[in-house]
This record gives sequence, structure tokens and C-alpha cells, in this order.
Amino acid sequence: YKVYLALAESGNRKRNIREAIDKIGEQIGVVERQSALYETKPWGYSSPNDFINSCVMVLTAMAPRQVLEATQRIEQEMADPEVCKWEYHDRIIDIDILMIDDLVIDEPDFKIPHPLMEERDFVMKPLKEILM
Repeated sequence: YKVYLALAESGNRKRNIREAIDKIGEQIGVVERQSALYETKPWGYSSPNDFINSCVMVLTAMAPRQVLEATQRIEQEMADPEVCKWEYHDRIIDIDILMIDDLVIDEPDFKIPHPLMEERDFVMKPLKEILM
């Protein structure tokens, strides 16, 4: 599968994005493409911190649900235990699955393509950079 992931970060910024991409390479598959890093304002809530956003394309043999579980595991490995995960807030790393090949998945906890990606310029700009 070709899996397109969006990464957002609001802590040590570039270092955390690099660490997340390393973990994606170790736990999901080969990171074939990576966009530039984009600095953006928070979306959906207010924060004094800007975000660093990037997209990657990963080649993997993992099933879609396994990819979801792996991205959630990476987020948890990098998470600040003091931060609530059920609302928009600053997080060390947030990984969203945007697309997996041309699959359409519509499950209560898993929707592909990502239903909000086209509304988010901070996702679409780096995604367009790596689409081929």
C-alpha cells in the first residue's frame, strides 16, 4: 500500500517531526517521500504555539487497520501523559492517515480518505507536494 500521512507537532518542533518519521519508518514501512516542513497556526482551538506540519508517503505491507494502530502507538509513545487526548490541544505529535492507495474506508473510528483533509490548507499544501 501507499499510505499518505499528515504530521503535526507543537513541542520541540523539527526534532519531534524527525523522531515521528523515524518511528514511522521503523514501525510501518519505507518512508518514500516527505514534504517540506510548514509552520502554521492552530486549527480548531486557540494556542500561543504555532505548529509544524508535514506529510509523508509510506510504502507498507500492513493492512489499513494495522497502520491505524501503529500511528496511534507512535502518538502514544511520544505523548505527554499530562495532556487530554479527547479534544483539540497542543500535542507533541499528531499523525493522521489521509489516504491509503485508492481505498475508501467508512467505519465509526476509521475513515479513509480523511474526511476533513480538504478543509485544511496545512494538510493539503504538504500533501500536494508529495503526490505523484
